[in-house]
Amino acid sequence: VAATLPVQWLMPMLGWRGIFWVLAALLVLSMAVIAGIVPPWQTGGLAPSMRTDARTGAGAGAEGIGYGDIARHPYFRMMVPLGFINYGGMVAVQTLWAGPWMVRLGGASAEASATGLFAINLSMLCAFWLWGTAMPALSRRGLTAERAIAAGTPLSLVLLAVVVVLGGDAGWPMWAAFCVASTCMALSQPAVAMAMPEQAAGRALSAFNLAIFAGVFCAQWGIGLVIDGLQALGWEEDASFRGAMGLYLLACTLGYALFLTGWRRVRRAKLAA
Repeated sequence: VAATLPVQWLMPMLGWRGIFWVLAALLVLSMAVIAGIVPPWQTGGLAPSMRTDARTGAGAGAEGIGYGDIARHPYFRMMVPLGFINYGGMVAVQTLWAGPWMVRLGGASAEASATGLFAINLSMLCAFWLWGTAMPALSRRGLTAERAIAAGTPLSLVLLAVVVVLGGDAGWPMWAAFCVASTCMALSQPAVAMAMPEQAAGRALSAFNLAIFAGVFCAQWGIGLVIDGLQALGWEEDASFRGAMGLYLLACTLGYALFLTGWRRVRRAKLAA
């Protein structure tokens, strides 16, 4: 069988150790390029109105703001459910469960599944690049991160519902569509950092990333636990996978609803300030 993926091309020449050395070198190179071309932080950024006090919503400096203050910040609390459930869960599905879904429900071979996962990741890479390229211009035209997330997340919910309904017939294109639609939630990461005073942005982003990766772990583990539990109750494999993903869809709907509720509170606080 002809090699179809970059790793398959490189394995005979480099081996696993060589591939990981190449990845390490590329990571160092990317760090150097980012350090060289990214401009310094500009106070105010794209959303200066979001820089609010952690407790009251009024403008404040960053001195003395710790992780507890960040956790109580209304903007941070608005974004955490979405980051933990929806965004973290999407990463969990993309990294762990899309492959078994294609193999065990769709009957795909290991090579076809790997090719599908490569296509999913490539689609997401293009989507992230497009968001990064277009968002500054869209922001100048009034499209905030919150509005983009509010408009884009329902599409991801609909596509995940289609995956659940299709079951084994949902191949990599449907999974790619769901993951690409979910990339709008990546805008929450810079938005959280920019909602804080400049000196607290790094801590806020670290805390938010922790919430996202905690969501990744919980979704990876939780989906598998539900699948095993349903099979122990006598469900067929197809039904147990679809049931677990349907439960995750309900959790995502809840995460989106909590985001909308928090966004309304933040907007009311800004209007009252």
